[in-house]
Amino acid sequence: MFKNYFLVATRSFWRNKVFSLINIAGLSIGISASLVIFLIVSYDLSFDKFEKDGSRVYRVVSDFSFSGHSFHNSGITSPMGPAIKRELTGIDLVVPFRTWDDDAKLSIPYPTANKPVVLKKQNEAIFADENYFELLPYKWLAGSPKTTLKQPYQVVLTESRAKTYFPNLDYTKMIGMQLTYNDTVHATVTGIVKDIDKNTDFTFKTFVSLSTLDKTSLKPGDWDDWSSTTSASQLFIKLSPGVTAAQIAPKVLKLYETHHTPDPEDHSTTGYTLQPLNDVHFNNDYGNFGTNGMAHKPTLYGLLAVAAFLLLLASINFINLTTAQASQRGREIGIRKTLGGKKSQLTLQFLSETFLLTLIATLLSIAIAPFLLHVFADFIPSGLKFSLSKQPGIILFLALLVVVVSLLSGFYPAVLLSSFNPVLVLKNQVYRGKGRSAWLRKTLTVTQFVIAQVFIIATIIVSKQISYSLNKDLGFKKDAIVFFDTNFYDTSQSKKQLLMEKIKAIPEVAMVSRSNNPPSSNGIWTSDAKYNNGKRDIETEINIKIADSNYIKLYQLKLLAGANLRNSDTTNSILINENYAKIIGCTNPQQAVGKMITWNQKLVPIVGVVADFNQKSLREPIQPLLIANGDKRGRKFNIALRGQDDAGTVWKAGISKIEKAYKEVYPADDFSYTFFDESIAKYYTEEKNISRLLMWCTGLTLFISCLGLLGLVIYITNQRTKEIGIRKIVGASLTQIIALLSKDFLKLIVLAFIIAVPAAWWGGNIWLNNFAYKTAMSWWVFAGGGAAMIVIAFVIMLARTFKVAVSNPVESLRVE
Repeated sequence: MFKNYFLVATRSFWRNKVFSLINIAGLSIGISASLVIFLIVSYDLSFDKFEKDGSRVYRVVSDFSFSGHSFHNSGITSPMGPAIKRELTGIDLVVPFRTWDDDAKLSIPYPTANKPVVLKKQNEAIFADENYFELLPYKWLAGSPKTTLKQPYQVVLTESRAKTYFPNLDYTKMIGMQLTYNDTVHATVTGIVKDIDKNTDFTFKTFVSLSTLDKTSLKPGDWDDWSSTTSASQLFIKLSPGVTAAQIAPKVLKLYETHHTPDPEDHSTTGYTLQPLNDVHFNNDYGNFGTNGMAHKPTLYGLLAVAAFLLLLASINFINLTTAQASQRGREIGIRKTLGGKKSQLTLQFLSETFLLTLIATLLSIAIAPFLLHVFADFIPSGLKFSLSKQPGIILFLALLVVVVSLLSGFYPAVLLSSFNPVLVLKNQVYRGKGRSAWLRKTLTVTQFVIAQVFIIATIIVSKQISYSLNKDLGFKKDAIVFFDTNFYDTSQSKKQLLMEKIKAIPEVAMVSRSNNPPSSNGIWTSDAKYNNGKRDIETEINIKIADSNYIKLYQLKLLAGANLRNSDTTNSILINENYAKIIGCTNPQQAVGKMITWNQKLVPIVGVVADFNQKSLREPIQPLLIANGDKRGRKFNIALRGQDDAGTVWKAGISKIEKAYKEVYPADDFSYTFFDESIAKYYTEEKNISRLLMWCTGLTLFISCLGLLGLVIYITNQRTKEIGIRKIVGASLTQIIALLSKDFLKLIVLAFIIAVPAAWWGGNIWLNNFAYKTAMSWWVFAGGGAAMIVIAFVIMLARTFKVAVSNPVESLRVE
């Protein structure tokens, strides 16, 4: 029986090749896009699902409130971990660890080498204790978790890191090998573990015993400080069965308040949150460990919505074309019913046809998926893989997708076709494309074009905002400026001054300035500042920048009142921005000059006021700002290059000379620089990815919608061939015939535009509200989107209707 169903289905496809190809093309595009989206979503949702009792694992994170503003930090104070272990109950496991700066230098003394092999900037390293390996299920290749990381100067390596350090040794022989960090810290290898092969944010590869910090020069200044919170100090805990996060969080806060002596000058409030392990990969308020990209759940849900829309469009195409062709299957249905065919058998027949088409489209989508993965390589996580043999979940997903799409696309047409009255269909009196089914087809067509037009308008809005963000006057110069950092551990001011003089002497350099950060940077230093107006203290959380006198000249910050900073080793004067001047009650910038601000535990005078500029991306409003002198903290060199020549050699030559000067002063350090305008553009990487994704989704929705429109136009023109011939004989012009055939479809597209505009306006406003400074929702955005859709649809219709309209009317009248 089933063999007969598929035989009939194959013959039906062969008789209607064009419509079958249109259906397969639409379905394959929808399914392949859904497959790629499934890979992305399932990849991100799979992070850290393998830890034993993961639902009981939490990260302790810090929350601060100051002057009505909330701030979050993924870390804690360093003494918190040991204190929780000693004093709190209801916790089975306490896992503190500290991340290590990626500037670490490693020396490996090989017995066969004349001198140690030196590796710079060793990253993905942490200081941890033995409890870390109870939190994560590492497989041990050498050594024992019972004895390692309990004593100072011990180190455990992952398999990949061990092979890098000791490429020719067996794992057992690696035990006891010596590693020297930063020329002073000597550690012994006590264990080798296999790299975690599952998706995780815990991608560290070197584990130094936590107790090493307390014994060496690596000991941080906040090691015993209850008042200093840093993201480098991480703490994970596993709660006892039956204990909830709501029960433990207040105890953590009480513990902090017991040990912490508050600073009378500190008016912020501190709180602690227990962040679930499965939230670490998604929560940007706290972030992960900087070793892996983060995901955004609303974006993932948006991708799922896109997949649903694409599948819906493909299903609408199938329903439209199948119901439009109903009259051509009428006699077949009538004869089969007359010969005893049951409605259930006919329904199964048409569903089997849909299933076969969907199966072919799914096989085709498997071939298309690698191409889409390549197209979206910059958007797709680097760890995402596509392999049917190694990822059985993909096969299960595709199988489920085949069933769902087959039912979604084929159920209504199957029920409709199998319900025809055999007497009427044999008299050719059934289904002329009118009535309830025709209205359904029009409704589905309108739905298609509503989705397509919403995508078009959304793409224009996102592109417009990106253009606005990149071209808006941010209040500073960003072109032809590069910056780089000197070694964090080097405190020599004479070296920095020597490098400054060398760079100044380079002909391609226009100006040099030292600071802690450029005007706009992700690295923001915030502090509290206080101004007394004679009646009360006005205390404000404020952004801090340390700079020399060339800073505002190089970045062309506008000085509204007062004078520039003077170079000094210590802070003895400050500039503020307009925003802060208004906060302290100044109605014009000049009033702020000469006032005294309490900052960094001393009174400093305001010598000038600069115009407001954006300190971060346009998502965030301009914050109160303080620019202080004090060269000791300026390890970032900001360099303005002279104008580029036509050959593009000036900047290249200048940067080459800057690197040479840097290596002369810091021969052991690597030189790395960044163009300032490129760092600004990176703020909007997410928006660029969204724009790129929308462009592709828009293209796919347009393609699927136009495929369906083409199919319907072909069907309608075939149905009206005789009518067109008669109209031409009685004098109808080419224009009149094209207008006759196109007007009904154009009406549907215009109706779709009317529905799409408020939906796109609502969604666009929600997205733009993420930006403090945003582009306007101009009328031409919507008019342009509607016009683009009408033009595309009209070209599709014209390509077919023109062929019919210019055909010989005599041939048209011979159709029947």
